[in-house]
Amino acid sequence: MMYQAFLLTISLLMVFQTSCINTSPLDSVKTIEQARAPKVSLSRLDELRNRAKFIGRSCKEVKDRYGQVEDGLYYLTTSTGVVYQTFCDCHRDSDMTTAGGGWTLVASVHEDNIYGKCMNGDRWTSQQGNNANWPQGEGNWANRNTFGTVEGATDDDFKNPGYYDIEADDMSVWHVPNKTPFYHWNLAAIMRYHTERRFLHLYGGNLYYLFHRYPVEYNVGKHLSDNGPSIPIVYDLGDKESTKMFYGPNTRGETEGGFISFRAINHERAATAICSGVKPKGGEVDAYCIGGGGFFPQGNPLQCGDFTSFAWNGYGTNVGWSASKQMLESAVLLFYR
Repeated sequence: MMYQAFLLTISLLMVFQTSCINTSPLDSVKTIEQARAPKVSLSRLDELRNRAKFIGRSCKEVKDRYGQVEDGLYYLTTSTGVVYQTFCDCHRDSDMTTAGGGWTLVASVHEDNIYGKCMNGDRWTSQQGNNANWPQGEGNWANRNTFGTVEGATDDDFKNPGYYDIEADDMSVWHVPNKTPFYHWNLAAIMRYHTERRFLHLYGGNLYYLFHRYPVEYNVGKHLSDNGPSIPIVYDLGDKESTKMFYGPNTRGETEGGFISFRAINHERAATAICSGVKPKGGEVDAYCIGGGGFFPQGNPLQCGDFTSFAWNGYGTNVGWSASKQMLESAVLLFYR
């Protein structure tokens, strides 16, 4: 009896200890990463398959024409008849949604290896090394190459035909922890925001045309004077100050929160593509902007890569110029509407 009582006491202590462990958002993310796909009935599978019958060039068209209000995977058709699958953020009437719905996922920027400097996987900069003779690198910000899968958009880089085919007015951006399945993207995101200025209408309707006007390449101009536009944003999750905290302490004095900025150039004349959530006020943009051309001179090749200098002072340390681990280990999802 004494031995049984001893075992019972130990068991209760273990339960108590487990229940008292402090959990963090990252613990929740790990749970989400490991979550299995939801079980579905045959009728549900038939419903999902029938989405292929919808005709539209964007999620907004599908939402408006067919009354779809459920987030998920849908099929779209380009102006030339190319059919592709993407994620639609359709329903926007609660705190879990954004500005009326109808947002189309067109791309994701994912850092597969911050130590792999412009190597295989750095599709938004260069996969052939840090090379001044290849100033545009892959050039994927301004071409019709496509890659990746929608379901793998937080596991790898992703770009679909909607990137260059959809004629949009605004953008939405989500930062979602790596390896999160698409049905948890909204819940798992560390930051979500959108624009409301119809700014893409001024630049050809999408990023493909915007980056033709503002090429992302080395030596195209100098910092501040030759940067692209900075557009005010509306937060769906987060705010100006929390955005700046995701980046390194040294960046906070040269950024202004509450914007999305394009084609920002650093002190060494290397171009980055998107500064998510901030407007540059200095020339160290490689520490808080993603993507870029094919050459970053400083510390060759230490800056080169899709997340450039995000680990300049250590991996995920949030010290000096280094971004937080949450930012470094999240994919940046780009939507149009």
